[in-house]
Amino acid sequence: MNNKNTNQLYVETHFNLFRHFYIDQEPAVSLVETPLTEVLFITSFPPRECGIATYSQDLISALNDKFENSFKLSICPVESDAEQHLYNHSPDYVLNTDRPECFSKLAKSINTNANIGLVLIQHEFGFFTKQKKHFTDFVDALAKPLIIVFHTVLPKPDDRLKAHVIQLSEAVATLVVMTQSSRRILMEDYGIDEELIQVIPHGTHLVSHTNKHDLKRKYKLSGRSILSTFGLLSSGKSIETTLNALPEIIKLYPNVLFLIIGKTHPGIIKQEGENYRNSLMALVEHHHLQQHVLFVNQFLSLPVLLEYLQLTDIYLFTSKDPNQAVSGTFSYAISCGCPVITTPIPHALEALQNNAGVSIDFSNSDHLAKEVINLLGNESLRKQISSHGLHYMASSAWQNSALAHAVLFKQLSQLKIKLHYKLPPVELNHVKNLTTKFGIIQFCKLNEPDLESGYTLDDNARALITLCQHYELTLNKPDLAYIRVYLDFIGYCIEKDGGFKNYVSAEKYFTSQNETVNLADAGGRALWALGYTLYVSVALPIEITLKAKELFDQAIQQVDKIHSTRAMAFIIKGLYYANAREKTAHYSALIKTLANRLVQMYRHEATNEWQWFENYLTYGNSVLPEALLCAWMDSGTVLYRDVAVATFDFLLSKTLPGKTLQLISNNGWLHKGEDDKRCRKGGEQPIDAAYTILALERFYRLLKNNDYKQKMEIAFEWFLGNNHLNQVIYNPCTGGCYDGLEERSVNLNQGAESTLSYLMARLTIEKSRRQGLLNKSKSYIRTQNASGLNALHL
Repeated sequence: MNNKNTNQLYVETHFNLFRHFYIDQEPAVSLVETPLTEVLFITSFPPRECGIATYSQDLISALNDKFENSFKLSICPVESDAEQHLYNHSPDYVLNTDRPECFSKLAKSINTNANIGLVLIQHEFGFFTKQKKHFTDFVDALAKPLIIVFHTVLPKPDDRLKAHVIQLSEAVATLVVMTQSSRRILMEDYGIDEELIQVIPHGTHLVSHTNKHDLKRKYKLSGRSILSTFGLLSSGKSIETTLNALPEIIKLYPNVLFLIIGKTHPGIIKQEGENYRNSLMALVEHHHLQQHVLFVNQFLSLPVLLEYLQLTDIYLFTSKDPNQAVSGTFSYAISCGCPVITTPIPHALEALQNNAGVSIDFSNSDHLAKEVINLLGNESLRKQISSHGLHYMASSAWQNSALAHAVLFKQLSQLKIKLHYKLPPVELNHVKNLTTKFGIIQFCKLNEPDLESGYTLDDNARALITLCQHYELTLNKPDLAYIRVYLDFIGYCIEKDGGFKNYVSAEKYFTSQNETVNLADAGGRALWALGYTLYVSVALPIEITLKAKELFDQAIQQVDKIHSTRAMAFIIKGLYYANAREKTAHYSALIKTLANRLVQMYRHEATNEWQWFENYLTYGNSVLPEALLCAWMDSGTVLYRDVAVATFDFLLSKTLPGKTLQLISNNGWLHKGEDDKRCRKGGEQPIDAAYTILALERFYRLLKNNDYKQKMEIAFEWFLGNNHLNQVIYNPCTGGCYDGLEERSVNLNQGAESTLSYLMARLTIEKSRRQGLLNKSKSYIRTQNASGLNALHL
């Protein structure tokens, strides 16, 4: 058998062992020694068709998707004699609000169940109108910490309502509302202590934004300007306001089509049938709008609903209830990028403060017509409103709502609940969408590739590392086509003397930026990528290996002349990886030359208080100590290890002193002698989080210090929401990663650098976990004699 076939068998055997011990096998022993704290949701729930039922389903789904081995979520559906359902999973409890005895019975059952640690009630006054006293008695009787989520907060209450709400507030550990307006009303009109109230916005779905024109073609709506509204129909939505405005609108825009999406509310059906829908249809006929109004009389699946919203040019929210605290339909529309025209309910007023929509008077068709005509005639204004809305609504993604609820659960459980983030599956779709036959595109507008931004050597080098990481773990053959693209791009950018160009236009020309920017770091990244390709060459086709070797040897011609700090670190990593596969004296000599320069820089700057290579901490800091650790592994020079540990521990003291990673801000960096407390929040980049994780994994693997392993897991949680804003940076809907964490918001664009940085970190975590499990299985493997597996040097 030739060497290549032997290598391929070796890799495939490794992969099969990973799959056997990591993927296919169920744990022999439960990872949880004691029962998880149970959080009981008392709420309406699907198949019941109402807004709170959908809200609860989405929240519970988000909590289960985001956390594992942290808590158990259970449901007590709220029903009535007239509203009963069969559920997918038979609930332990059901609360029939028409039957007084059910309240006391449920309270007793909850109090005697030792596993229930928290109770959460999704509250709507209409649920408990018939048995108000029994409900308040039930709340008073609960012996478990209680959270009540108010979906409606009425201003200027009469004495009876005020007393009722105050009585509920006295029984709870926390009241949750969804807007700052609701919070102010509870404080000012009800006199409730602000420390008792927490604002968690109504959740919204992350959306993989699709081209509007493509969606219009899909639904046979091409050439139409789409207005829409959605939700369960009732007279409170005041859809007649729009129908009465349409005649004026279509005089100027005869291609307008108004979509009325949603079934009639089941409660309305029982009381009055389809009277309201019929009245709307009669109004359509009266105004001769048959060609301009389309009723979508369905309870749409979520993916279809989100597509309808994305193809909408203007979303219309015309509720006539000034006290409607919050609207899920309004939130979903904004999160889909719809420019919104809305009546001034409290939720809308908060959005409008962020220029995320246009306000009209209640039931004012003339005002509505004027604003629709204005927006239809101003595409740039629509885009501006859409952008403001998306950024306003980003923090309310269901993943962020789940995180806020989970943190609340942890606090109220007196730390019995410990949060364990669930690792998202590895997803390469966004990277593939960014990649052309020439290379990976630099930037995105949201998740849509921006071809005009062109290409960079930096990003294609990162992409080569990422796809090699993925292929090493999975042997996924489609990866090879992308590896070839990124390798060819590096070859396109290299010069005869081993130097590199970095910036390439969409038309494949080198841009003028290459004349004004230091290119050493880009060249260093390219060497790191080429070295890593050689490191995994045992799994790669021979032509890829030969090309990587040719480019690598061409690129190291002048590396001994490099003095840029991070460029030297990248080059050391590349040389180390190449040497790990086939050690050469020349590579080792170059590693020593560059490592000695880093050590000399450290000696020049280091003091007892400042253990670093430069007089400030900037970007990509972790790669410097990691490179010295690589140099120690290659040379055995203990000095490199000692400086690596000293500098890395110093860096971690600034970025990870506790349970949350806070990266060095690019809004001024952190200078020697500067008070740590002055280190600015915001300006945190995914690439810095990734480099931190890569370094922590290497320090843990080589030095066997569990503190590094724990910090590695905490650092990765930065992507999942454990950061100063408690917001997700990785977007599981698109597979992309947001471009940055600012002081008060997240940059929602999902470019190549941020997405590749996330994936490098995610794949590093994956490999570390698999290797840990594989190591635990070695003793088992050695006892086996089948297929010659015990002969492998595992």
